[in-house]
Amino acid sequence: MTHTTDRKAQIVYFSHGGGPLPILGDPGHKAMIDFMTALPSRLHKPDLILVVSAHWEEHVPTLIGSKTPPLFYDYYGFPEEAYKVSYPAPGSPETALRIKDMLQKCGIESDINFDRGFDHGVFIPLKMMYPEADIPCLQLSLIRGLNAEKHIYLGRALQGLLGENILVIGSGFSFHNMRAFSWGGETREDAANDAFQDWLIETMTSNMSQEDREKRMCEWVEAPSARYCHPREEHLLPAHVCLGMANKNAELIFDDMILGKPSVGFVW
Repeated sequence: MTHTTDRKAQIVYFSHGGGPLPILGDPGHKAMIDFMTALPSRLHKPDLILVVSAHWEEHVPTLIGSKTPPLFYDYYGFPEEAYKVSYPAPGSPETALRIKDMLQKCGIESDINFDRGFDHGVFIPLKMMYPEADIPCLQLSLIRGLNAEKHIYLGRALQGLLGENILVIGSGFSFHNMRAFSWGGETREDAANDAFQDWLIETMTSNMSQEDREKRMCEWVEAPSARYCHPREEHLLPAHVCLGMANKNAELIFDDMILGKPSVGFVW
């Protein structure tokens, strides 16, 4: 890939919505759609996009290694058009190999998968952000067991990319209780969710030390309403990777409703 030496890495964590609903025009995703389509205007165009998606877990961190990754329609029960979505972005096998070496030097065993396609945590937001699909993309998996500290350390191991013109995306959801979403489009007050989102905003954006920030994120289950907002933490952990890589506080760039629930996004 071509490196733009005067531009540094950009790191974003955001909530990627419910399956393919954002690109199907679901009204419960309007704020998110507006945010995603406008986000590239506040970023410089990257030479490569690396996505850590909530929808892929492996025994060790694993990268997609195909030159032309297919799409993995990892959602069910949607209209036929949801399974005809295309996003023909090229892969970057050479960068996958380089990142694998980078992780190994930090003592992290990793792998490359040459067959798996991009899941919807990758192609749904990118189709809104960069519809031309002209930027090479890589996907990096989460680590099975979903240990918070391991994902922060995984982010630290990626710090060698900070000097490159790369966009790193933590593609998750700051609220992910499937039973509590307002699938019908209605919006209701949710003090429990508000409490957790406020805690997450404070943790990510305040001027506390990085050590304290990481400690809070390692102990996130002690946050207000943590398990209500995340019965399973896979949609939060991409934020841990971003935080470990950035090694500083973030800026809040999204604080609005998705599927009737407040959700947030950050940039470093």
